[in-house]
Amino acid sequence: MKIVGLTGGIGSGKTTVAKEFNKLGVPIYIADDEAKKLMNRSKVIKRKLIALFGEDAYKNEKLNRPYLAKLIFNDESLLKKMNAIVHPKVAQHFKRWLKKQDAPYIIKEVAILFENGSYKHCDYIITVTAAIDTRMERLLKRDNTTVSKIEAIMNNQWKDEEKIALSQYVIYNDILEDTIFQVQKTHNELLKSIISL
Repeated sequence: MKIVGLTGGIGSGKTTVAKEFNKLGVPIYIADDEAKKLMNRSKVIKRKLIALFGEDAYKNEKLNRPYLAKLIFNDESLLKKMNAIVHPKVAQHFKRWLKKQDAPYIIKEVAILFENGSYKHCDYIITVTAAIDTRMERLLKRDNTTVSKIEAIMNNQWKDEEKIALSQYVIYNDILEDTIFQVQKTHNELLKSIISL
């Protein structure tokens, strides 16, 4: 079974693309969603995050996301420390999940696939991209956020050109109908490539 990494900058529409692959029967692992669940469920992660960020890291037994977001996006070293706590646990969870799958390939959606080095464990990589204006518009609609907050996140991520240079496939996610067509085409190409191995 091949591991296909799916990534893209914030607001590029990775999850939309992942859902389209899922409709074609491809198992999907969304690392960010699993990380959020583990941050609420794992006693080890909880203990370490409280040690790093203080008691306010959790509120009513749940991760205090606005508090953490404010801290980490103004301090890259805190972001790295938090990732060092969470990512190994997500990696273990992914390995267990992978063993239960039965398909020619699975998709692992990771926002920071390149930034955290996990692209090295993928057989193929798909980068999802969209025009900056489109991404901004989506994020302002979707999240209760500001342009400066979005820019801070974008500045912590690799540029699209850097990601594309290391990817086998690129999906331009500006118009949904086009995106669906590109997903189908990529899926067929992946199957062809995997079967011919």
